Amino acid sequence: MSYKIYHNTRCKKSRAGLQYLEEKGIKPIIVEYLKDQAFSEKSLGDLLVKLALKPQEIIRTQEADYKQKFKGKELSDKEWIKILVENPKLIQRPIVEKDGVAVLGDVVENIDVLL
Repeated sequence: MSYKIYHNTRCKKSRAGLQYLEEKGIKPIIVEYLKDQAFSEKSLGDLLVKLALKPQEIIRTQEADYKQKFKGKELSDKEWIKILVENPKLIQRPIVEKDGVAVLGDVVENIDVLL
């Protein structure tokens, strides 16, 4: 299976993750998830399983939208997944996936798990 990166071209960490893969000779499938409406509730749930994380663990808590609308709310995983699908900019990036396993690539060395 090939590599896939859920990418935001405007994000420094996401660009660093893509560059890290390319420097290793890897040409990943690039999913610009803010443009492509890449996630349904099911696909994001499946990705969370590959990450072995809860929805709350992939939220960008420094985002103004999070602070204004969602901070401090006690919601179920299903409710958080719905919120993240509707507000994909709240999802940490990049996320790199290969062979049924995914990692948060905000620290590029995390990607080494997949290499």
